[in-house]
Amino acid sequence: MRTLILLLTLLLPLSAFAQDAAITVGNGPSDAQIAERLTGIYSQLGDTEEVSVTVQNSVVTLAGEAANTEAAERAVRIAQRVDGVVAVQDEIIRTLGVTDNVTPLVDRTTELSTQFVRALPLIAAALIALVAIFLLGRLLASRTGLIRRMAGNPFLAELIATAIRLAFVMIGIVVALNILGATALVGTVLGGAGIIGIALGFGVRDTVENYIASLLLSIRQPFRAGDHVIIDGNEGLVVRLNTRATILMTLDGNHLRIPNAKVFKADILNYSTNSERRFSFRVGVDSADDPVSAIAVGVKAMSELPFVLTDPAPSGMIVEVGDSSILIDFFGWIDQRETGFGTARSQAIRDVKDVLEADGFSLPEPLYRLRVDGGVELPKTTGSKPENRMTKKAPTKPTVREVLDTDAETTIVERVAEERAQLSQDENGTDLLDDSAKTE
Repeated sequence: MRTLILLLTLLLPLSAFAQDAAITVGNGPSDAQIAERLTGIYSQLGDTEEVSVTVQNSVVTLAGEAANTEAAERAVRIAQRVDGVVAVQDEIIRTLGVTDNVTPLVDRTTELSTQFVRALPLIAAALIALVAIFLLGRLLASRTGLIRRMAGNPFLAELIATAIRLAFVMIGIVVALNILGATALVGTVLGGAGIIGIALGFGVRDTVENYIASLLLSIRQPFRAGDHVIIDGNEGLVVRLNTRATILMTLDGNHLRIPNAKVFKADILNYSTNSERRFSFRVGVDSADDPVSAIAVGVKAMSELPFVLTDPAPSGMIVEVGDSSILIDFFGWIDQRETGFGTARSQAIRDVKDVLEADGFSLPEPLYRLRVDGGVELPKTTGSKPENRMTKKAPTKPTVREVLDTDAETTIVERVAEERAQLSQDENGTDLLDDSAKTE
């Protein structure tokens, strides 16, 4: 036991000495060699030639003068890199003299100016190459006829021409930088352009989405100029389609702009695609009347209207038995290029109502039963007995009434045509609608 304690007592100081032994002692360079090496290095550098070196036990002490803090710190970093140096003491005096600090700047400026003058022919060659490539791209992009025939769409042709110009500009920049020998800068420019492109993509996401939607709409052509459409619940006539929005003129004569990104994703109802359009209305007859006879009378009246088409022929159908009436839906077709939809429907409703009443059919109103509490007596009526709902009215002779004007409304159509005429005269006017292109 005593022997074990004695061994531990001897080993503990040895282990502590081993942990503290961070500085090795061996066949490294001597103090004189370190001093000689550093002095030789500092003498070759203009801003550290006044620095003096003292070495003792591998500890370097730097004294003397340096022009500025940068030169002094540079001397310290050099000393720390020399083999065998344990520590460096910085006792250098920063003179901060005007001459010592201005002279190197003047020398560097003079050297750069000399190099720039020498590089002028190379710079001129790079500029010539850049301009030549740019002009070549512009020449190719100006072949709008060829590009339009290839693209089949004016907006797509313009986009391709713009892409050609941008591509040739980038090629010109890369070639010019390679001529100047700035190959490392080429990667930086391309990488920076990619990062900037991503940042701009996030920043102008809505604008880019509208632009892409405009391109797709110009290719698909879902409607023509002057078409009567409903886009996402907005009704009007199409005035034009530009690179940002679709312009409608509402039926009350106002302009409505809908972003193309919204138009592309919206449900579009186009009334102008087919010239024939069906209108409908509902009429209620008394529950005691024969609804089939009422349908026959109403359909016959609609058939006699000059604007109602015979093919498809007008029709009617029972849709519901209400509390006090039988509800019938009547349908008729018109040519909306010649007949106004609203006025035609109005005329048909009036004529069917008059004919049904003249033929003895009742068009009843809802009945309500009132209960009076408290035993209040109702006043007695004198004279004729009240009419029974179940008795059919006698037919009455229809009176001659003024015929409504059912011609198609042309006011909004004319306004749209006027705007498009002005748009065609404006050189800067943009319209992506092409009547010669195929529609969806």
